[in-house]
Amino acid sequence: MDSRNPNGSLPQLSQPPKYGITKPISLAGPSEADVQRNTELEKFLIESGLYESKEESAKREEVLGRITEIVKIWVKQLTRQRGYTDQMVEEAKAVIFTFGSYRLGVHGPGADIDTLCVGPSYVNREEDFFIILHDILAEMEEVTELQPVPDAHVPVMKFKFQGISIDLLYASISLLVVPDDLDISCVSVLHNVDEQSVRSLNGCRVADQILKLVPNIEHFRTALRCLKFWAKRRGVYSNVTGFLGGVNWALLVARICQLYPNAIPSMLLSRFFRVYTQWRWPNPVMLCSIEEDELGFPVWDPRKNPRDRFHHMPIITPAYPCMNSSYNVSVSTLRVIMEQFQCGNGICEEIELNKAQWNTLFERYLFFEAYKNYLQVDIVSADADDLLAWKGWTESRLRLLTLKIERDTNGMLQCHPYPNEYVDKSKLFPHCSFFMGLQRKEGVSGQEGQQFDIRGTVDEFRQEIRMYMYWKPGMDIYVSHVRRRQLPAFVFPDGYRRPRTLRHPNQHTEKACEDVTGSQSGSAERRIKRKHDDEAVDEKLSKPIDCRTSNFGGTSHISIGQEAKLEHLRTGDVDSNSVDRLLDREKRYEEITIQQARTDGQGSLTKCGLTSLHVDNLSIVRNVGSQEQ
Repeated sequence: MDSRNPNGSLPQLSQPPKYGITKPISLAGPSEADVQRNTELEKFLIESGLYESKEESAKREEVLGRITEIVKIWVKQLTRQRGYTDQMVEEAKAVIFTFGSYRLGVHGPGADIDTLCVGPSYVNREEDFFIILHDILAEMEEVTELQPVPDAHVPVMKFKFQGISIDLLYASISLLVVPDDLDISCVSVLHNVDEQSVRSLNGCRVADQILKLVPNIEHFRTALRCLKFWAKRRGVYSNVTGFLGGVNWALLVARICQLYPNAIPSMLLSRFFRVYTQWRWPNPVMLCSIEEDELGFPVWDPRKNPRDRFHHMPIITPAYPCMNSSYNVSVSTLRVIMEQFQCGNGICEEIELNKAQWNTLFERYLFFEAYKNYLQVDIVSADADDLLAWKGWTESRLRLLTLKIERDTNGMLQCHPYPNEYVDKSKLFPHCSFFMGLQRKEGVSGQEGQQFDIRGTVDEFRQEIRMYMYWKPGMDIYVSHVRRRQLPAFVFPDGYRRPRTLRHPNQHTEKACEDVTGSQSGSAERRIKRKHDDEAVDEKLSKPIDCRTSNFGGTSHISIGQEAKLEHLRTGDVDSNSVDRLLDREKRYEEITIQQARTDGQGSLTKCGLTSLHVDNLSIVRNVGSQEQ
């Protein structure tokens, strides 16, 4: 029988919708085993308390309603004060939008709400938002922990409203009256607005675009909820510290959803690790093509923008103007992220072979067993309110200390900043502490007794921290080198160290993680040598040193409040090969050129002299695809 149409042409088969800039890796759906694993995964998420109650959801809605009322009254007051007509005062308003995890539908109990206030053109950010609205909020009993951050990359006002954490941004658009049904996804909303407003508006615009670009929103949400929980447990969830924040994880998961459009969450989770362990950075992750517009805002393009060529892990936002959302990632933090991806991939393979359970994947990373040397950064202030502001400023710049150490040691000393903060409850004054793991770059040989003199690095970091515009007496910071055996008790969950039966923190999971970090274990001879090296360095560290000692007990600290008198801030013997090297003071301030990424031709990126595969041909994940056929 002839199946031709009346016009003589063959009928066209309906094409499945295309998601993303490439074809999917696999269109396969779940097997019975996948469905069973997915059921177990969802049960684990519920038991782990990742979903909020109906009561908490209702309270969030109530709080958003109250904030909406407050900003409307605020704009009406400003409109009246500036002499506009009664009709203008009547129509004047501001509109509240949400973004981040709340808008994506993946927030959990106790999570903050990212909110954006969109106001008319005559209401500005500098005075009207950060002064007048700030003062209104400060007088309200429902508002606590009010903290304005006007000098942030995206200016924000942080506070708690009836106990719920709020991050409030502001954008002024070129309209005298903001309509209630404002379509924020329309490019026209960006006309005649400043770059800070563009960045503020794009939080909402990016979230909306992500939900439009994934094939199954519910599967995306469950997979993202899993990955966010995993990242927090493994210590790689923090944009400010140089790892990945909420929007970064959302974009990474969304790309996997595009590559496996018929996969369910348990499949997406394993494919996530399978793909990104083989991803060839700095090839960018993109959900759609980068488009330019007549508005003229800069978009991410390493072919045109030299600064974009230095990005180590580009994850590009899908809304105009497209930007790299992960510009904070450094050489050191990328190394840590990739190690964790390798570990997660190994465990997922074990789960698929029924050799491990989901709880194994989500085990907490034992950071304080991972390294032999740490930097401890103690932050103190005169009162709790000052600490809130001082800590926010200092934490936002801790990643600069990582970059400076990488620079001043020519990449020989690797840093692992840990995003969690710690408090010594035995101390009565306001304070908190952050830690960085230190180790020598793997594969680099040395000689016994090597030390890294980072006094100048810490001093430079101190000078930049002291530039805080709102500094008050009592605000201080201390930096000290602490060996693993000297770590304070308050960093451990129960106040004491866990018995050390394993050498590396990832070895507590499964064989998969041992494969990733096994090179750090070494032979029996190396372990004997490491013991002797430890004893030698401990003997050095036990010698008297001339330095002001803080009230944090036991360790000597360099105070940023005055000149350090410490002879050497030592981080000697950072791995099994203890070698002797001190950077000259002149060299310490020289610019060390990090291996750069540059563009080469149309759509291909070059790094370290080797040209990677083209961005748009999917060959970056071809090895993954061959396993799916």
